[in-house]
Amino acid sequence: MKPLQKTAKGTFYRVEMKAFLAKVHRDLPPTRMWGYQGMSPGPTFEVERNESVFVVWLNHLPRHHFLPVDTTVHGAGKQVPQVRAVVHLHGGVTPATSDGYPESWFSRNFEVTGPTFVNVVNDYPNIQPATTLWYHDHALGITRLNVYAGLAGFYLIRDPDEQALNLPCGPYEIPLLIQDRSFRTDGALYYPSEPTPPSPQYPHPSVVRMFFGTTNTVNGKVWPYLEVEPRKYRFRILNAANSRFYKISLDSNLAFTVIGTDQGLLRTPIEQTEVELGHAERVDIIVDFSKHAGEWMTLQNSSTRNEAPLDPQTTGQIMQFRVTLPLSGIDESQIPLKLTSFHDIPIQLTNRTRYLTLDEVKDRYGRPQMLLTNRTWSAPITEKPHLGDIEIWQYINTTMNAHPMHIHLVRVQVLYRRRFNVEKYKQTGKLLYEGPIIPPEPAERGYKDTVVAPPNMVTGVITRFIPFTGRYIWHCHILEHEDYEMMRPIEVLRELHRH
Repeated sequence: MKPLQKTAKGTFYRVEMKAFLAKVHRDLPPTRMWGYQGMSPGPTFEVERNESVFVVWLNHLPRHHFLPVDTTVHGAGKQVPQVRAVVHLHGGVTPATSDGYPESWFSRNFEVTGPTFVNVVNDYPNIQPATTLWYHDHALGITRLNVYAGLAGFYLIRDPDEQALNLPCGPYEIPLLIQDRSFRTDGALYYPSEPTPPSPQYPHPSVVRMFFGTTNTVNGKVWPYLEVEPRKYRFRILNAANSRFYKISLDSNLAFTVIGTDQGLLRTPIEQTEVELGHAERVDIIVDFSKHAGEWMTLQNSSTRNEAPLDPQTTGQIMQFRVTLPLSGIDESQIPLKLTSFHDIPIQLTNRTRYLTLDEVKDRYGRPQMLLTNRTWSAPITEKPHLGDIEIWQYINTTMNAHPMHIHLVRVQVLYRRRFNVEKYKQTGKLLYEGPIIPPEPAERGYKDTVVAPPNMVTGVITRFIPFTGRYIWHCHILEHEDYEMMRPIEVLRELHRH
């Protein structure tokens, strides 16, 4: 992403959302999509830690959506413009007025704005360590459609500590944005207009419980391949699918090195042969192709968390690496024994523990609906931490699905997961544990912003609410769930005077 200008005050960008045609596969006609600067993924921001960045996002999208809009979903009624947009910098530590609050949407040319819309210029102070963030649409009631249409892109924060590590860089550092999509024979994006099986009492179009595409795309291309040299490469991988989980591995069983997660580098590198990502989770890995000249290998998905069956020949394949380029020079990059130092959030200073249920109910049409603490989006705010508070949030998942849970503004650490008796909890409201405490996976032992809460488990995370006050949100990042009420506001209040 190229800036308009750089001054003593900061770096300024002007970014346009617009429709375009993309050639996503050689055997498909061009596909109509939406993107930032007419691209999907949008151009990658590369910024420095503590660099003040100011962005004006411009909605130049068509006035009518090309995907099916269910007007019974909150915020998507017939009284608002059908096409609305607001950008959220996912994982960014930003003031509340620049966070992309779902009701801060704006229509084409700012003709109509949402009830919480405040400022045209968004302020991103980038006061956090080097990490892989991403930006995407967050408009209330149509996030699932806008992101699926193409409104997503990478946002990388750099800092001197990371740059001193001598990791693979330049052409050997490649972000990979993974989404699953379905296409019609004329190349058009397909998104279902009603659940399966349909019901005569459902409205039409009707929101679906989850969406699973029939192909995988990487950086906007269907099942692409990448030619690489026999050397180390750094891949920043993002799961940007609507609902699909990805358990990523290489079919050659080649191990890779995990160096980072959502909110930056781990303390030390970890060698793995697979890693699982829920929607919006990121993983930063290094793959060493140096001993594999001439080989082809496939990045594959083996997750069992998806309701749609996995076909090893289609949705089980993501992309291919072909080690066919000649080595352009000596590979001097390294994987250091220590990546970074950071302090754990002090659990002994916890101000509050919250017990937060993830629930499934039926709506007035008989459709499944996901909720948080059995409340809808518009119910009064119940999570009101004070600035500086340290809180433990226990996600009590009473549903049959895993939910990637995201809290805006803050970073979290995973404490544990533990199985519990769901039926007893529903009857009595008491947690009866049925298994040992399970520590976090090795690849999630850094700071994160999105954490998977598996079914029949309590998932504990700890966070500190800093450095801004105001209204933010927490939600499941399965886009069909967050669009249909599995999202709640938070209000971070001014600090209490503690004696």
